[in-house]
Amino acid sequence: MRSRTDTLRVLEETSRTFYIPITRLPGKLQETVAAAYLSSRALDEIEDNNKLSNASKEKLLHEISWGLQTRTGTDLGTYFSVILRPYQTEIPEVSLRIGEWLSYPPEDIAPRIWYTVATMAGRMAYWVERNWEIRTEADLNGYTFDVAGAAGLLLCDLWSWFAGTQIDRAVAVQFGRGLQAVNILRNRAEDLQRQVDFYPLGWKQEHMLSYAHNSLNPAREKVNAIPRDAFTYLFEIPLLLAEATLDAVKNGKTKLTRREVKQITDVRAEARQKAEVTQPTGPNQRACTSQDQVGQNVCLS
Repeated sequence: MRSRTDTLRVLEETSRTFYIPITRLPGKLQETVAAAYLSSRALDEIEDNNKLSNASKEKLLHEISWGLQTRTGTDLGTYFSVILRPYQTEIPEVSLRIGEWLSYPPEDIAPRIWYTVATMAGRMAYWVERNWEIRTEADLNGYTFDVAGAAGLLLCDLWSWFAGTQIDRAVAVQFGRGLQAVNILRNRAEDLQRQVDFYPLGWKQEHMLSYAHNSLNPAREKVNAIPRDAFTYLFEIPLLLAEATLDAVKNGKTKLTRREVKQITDVRAEARQKAEVTQPTGPNQRACTSQDQVGQNVCLS
């Protein structure tokens, strides 16, 4: 049986970065963004899985992509149950339940999410097949677009569907690229241990730090310039955490502690409560106040 509480449990276990801003979204948008995020994360967990061979990853990612391209929503659940059955002990819950996440979005936006997930799965399979060979900055741009920039574009479309307004799509791509670059920096040691190197030839840590900052800076400028609404925090909180992580990496750390994450998000939440936060009224929503949105998520369409 469908349970928002259970979905949020999996989301919290899966991502410290996105759990907080997603739970701040109003109900209909929260459920849709959560489903899109969990579906994308399901692919990440397959791509990064150290229990699967590259051949198994490539096969499974292609099967997920092909299923979304060739089947309707009504039989996707059965299809995913069949192709995932051999991997019950190898891949995590978020990946095993990808068919469930993809069944949650409303009918008028679900195909847009399926398209993104199908495309991402196919492109991930391509990178697995070439063992994530990154030789140039262009290769890095391609990889970061395929696994993260495309998700930024999807967020733009989800907001447009919900509120009827547009977000700068180029900035959203750079935002995704920057977050992926931060992940590459954080996971450098683990990646090298599995003989995967996301750094272009000749790059050192300072080059990847510069790449991450150059990708994130346009997003920072845009976030500072736009009105405070609940969707803004879907960009702002991950951006704050990414910037703090870059500072930590420069100081010899690989990631933020849970306490540091909580401090950053608590400060942001306190500032948010002091400001009146409203959302534009669009075709799928009514206006909400900051009191509606902070923690309660009672502003439902």
